[in-house]
Amino acid sequence: MTDSATLYTLGFMLIFIGVVIFLLATVLINLKRGGKGKTKSGGVIIVGPIPIIFGSDKKSIKDILVLSAILASALIAGMLLYYILFS
Repeated sequence: MTDSATLYTLGFMLIFIGVVIFLLATVLINLKRGGKGKTKSGGVIIVGPIPIIFGSDKKSIKDILVLSAILASALIAGMLLYYILFS
């Protein structure tokens, strides 16, 4: 069984890796476009299994909606699997 320090370290590392991926993606997109063009953005805040979605255009919102639905479904499935296996 894993202890709390291991889970804390794993959570911290996942957050750190996510931030690094976000920063690298931002830099690569800016280098590819050369600072020209229109910027479209969107985001999601997940509170428990409920996603809060925002974006600058309809396509970004639709893409984020699909991704957040997949993530929320995976979160619910993971919680149910954990409950079934460890209770």
